[in-house]
Amino acid sequence: MSHTRLPAARRSVSRRRARPRGRARRIVLPALLVMLLAAGGTAWWLYRGLDGNLKEDAVDLGKALGDDDHRPRRETAAGDALNLLLLGSDSRTGADAARDGGGVDGARSDTALLVHIAKGRTEAVAVSIPRDTLVDRPECMGTDGTVVPAARRVMFNSVYARAGSACTVKTVEQMSDVRVDHLVEVDFAGFKGIVDAIGGVTVALDRPITSGLRLDAGEHRLDGEQALEFVRTRHGYGDGSDLGRIELQQKFLGALLAEIKRQDLLGSPAKLYRIADRLTESLTTDSELASLGALAELGQSLEGIDPATMDTIMLPVEYDRADPNRVVPAEPRASRLWEALRTDTAIPDEARKSPARGGSS
Repeated sequence: MSHTRLPAARRSVSRRRARPRGRARRIVLPALLVMLLAAGGTAWWLYRGLDGNLKEDAVDLGKALGDDDHRPRRETAAGDALNLLLLGSDSRTGADAARDGGGVDGARSDTALLVHIAKGRTEAVAVSIPRDTLVDRPECMGTDGTVVPAARRVMFNSVYARAGSACTVKTVEQMSDVRVDHLVEVDFAGFKGIVDAIGGVTVALDRPITSGLRLDAGEHRLDGEQALEFVRTRHGYGDGSDLGRIELQQKFLGALLAEIKRQDLLGSPAKLYRIADRLTESLTTDSELASLGALAELGQSLEGIDPATMDTIMLPVEYDRADPNRVVPAEPRASRLWEALRTDTAIPDEARKSPARGGSS
């Protein structure tokens, strides 16, 4: 596969930022998908029976979001750059809801990454949007086909709970003016089956979790149920903010990817089928990606991206003046970040500064 050579200025930025310091910043979920889907691309006919898992709940973004006149324009300078919205959802119903304190109806999106794949498909960066960011929700179509009215200053993750993933896409497009090409939603509950299918995942903590799933600093082997609780944890880790939960989710997904590599699951068709079955059951995509063939084609187009150098940054935010338990995009840094994604240019250093840490409920 040929690799597009980047301009010198762009290459120097990439080298400086290939391995950021501080909290984990790699996009391990896309890496996991690429590994499985690229393998599926060589013999995807073995997995045709899994297509039904994907097609059942596929989201028609064209129908839900309207014609192109009402969506962000694609910048000519961006070439074949691609933007995907990755949502990590959690149904929290039944026994799970009771364990988490009850009172939660329907699903919530606890993780949102707007992944920008640069032109040439050799670099990628993801912007993590904190769930307690206050946003303006546009009028949109709910999952039941009814119109959900616009609302000002609502929590970002409430958009998914109120109106579903298509409305979340529309909200992200409105706040960023960045065109979202594809949607990939993963139900974290599905990871429970994946973890059990591979015999557990080992995670390493540099500090303890002191409430709920209590773990000392160090290495721990998690089964599926423990893994699900791990990715939900917020209180009792670090400062208890939602940003700590994002850090734990990234740690877990990185450990899951490492476990798959260690066991050479890609070399075992039977094991790979079991993992692919669990993964596709927990995936919801837009209708254009709702087949293994389409997903494998996407995965193969991303083979030039080294997962070890994929970079995640936090949307620049600051405390809301009226409600210090919530955050809002910090301007002008947030706007400059979105502009860099629209035009496929280097992320400004000022947009990479650590965000304000606030509590969330």
